[in-house]
Amino acid sequence: MGGAMRHHWLLLGACGWVLLILMFVSKFISFRAIDDYGERVGGQSWTVPGTKLVKPNPASIIEKKPKPSDQPSAGPTAADWQSVAERRVESLSAVCRNSSLRNLTHVSIGKFVLDRIFVCDKQKILFCQTPKVGNTQWKKVLIVLNGGFPSVEEIPENLVHDHEKNGLPRLSSLKPQEITHRLSTYFKFLIVRDPFERLISAFKDKFVKNPRFEPWYKHDIAPAIIRKYRKSHRDSDQAASGLHFEDFVRYLGDVEGRQRMDRQFGEHIIHWVTYADLCAPCEIHYSVVGHHETLEEDAPYILRAAGIDQLVSYPAIPPGITRYNRTKVEQYFSGISKRDIRRLYARYQGDFHLFGYPSPDFLLN
Repeated sequence: MGGAMRHHWLLLGACGWVLLILMFVSKFISFRAIDDYGERVGGQSWTVPGTKLVKPNPASIIEKKPKPSDQPSAGPTAADWQSVAERRVESLSAVCRNSSLRNLTHVSIGKFVLDRIFVCDKQKILFCQTPKVGNTQWKKVLIVLNGGFPSVEEIPENLVHDHEKNGLPRLSSLKPQEITHRLSTYFKFLIVRDPFERLISAFKDKFVKNPRFEPWYKHDIAPAIIRKYRKSHRDSDQAASGLHFEDFVRYLGDVEGRQRMDRQFGEHIIHWVTYADLCAPCEIHYSVVGHHETLEEDAPYILRAAGIDQLVSYPAIPPGITRYNRTKVEQYFSGISKRDIRRLYARYQGDFHLFGYPSPDFLLN
């Protein structure tokens, strides 16, 4: 009997140790899962192959409240970002005064420009659309402000691009005196991005992916560019492969030949026409110029500056989507002659200077 009791207590003691170990392990696994979840990329395992697993210090598992000195440095304040916005506008004005760039920066405010500018009379805002720079989200903001929907999340994607139904009037739809009044008194803004990266985005969106099914880009515009700018376009296999980025670059850099084609293409060219031609930034004094690369800071600043930050929010921005990708730019331009790249830069040089983007010397030299 004594031996059986002793065996029983030994068994209970062993079980107790096992339970304690299991509780510790489960705590550690739970902590690791929480800790790694934010860093984990879908499809990857918890640990990197070939790395040595180091046993944790149990004390490190206890969550510690960080001291003030441990806190991450705060992002730019509203005052900081106001100075950034002011420098951008001042730099833009300085380039507009540069007579040597006048033919690349100055355009008349005609119907083409007025068609690009959307109006929100309720909040006295004008927004100039610059395609391939995330304009869909800003149009959603204006649709909400105009009373079309209670929030940006509820707006159907197809409605945003239906300019007959989305409730966003264009400046061109108003009388001359109404246009003049709004241009001189309303809050005006536009968004830009690196000009070459924008061209890559336009090429991918219209000639490669074409997600909104706009068949005229592949069936009408691409064949016309191939016929004129591909050196061996008579090769049926090459023609069947669709428009190449090299063809697109050659077309955009052709000063004289392109203009006749652009008249044939109509307003479809807005996806790659210069910012100067789209928004006339030297003739229209914009209140704020946002940059796609710093949209996380620019979007809330623009909402505050326009006095609408309590009325609407800008849609969530996926991580990394706005970051400039030099590697991608280099890949797209690899194999394209320096002559064609320099011609392309000559056309978009005004945009680079107006909005403070460095010239792409890594492609030009």
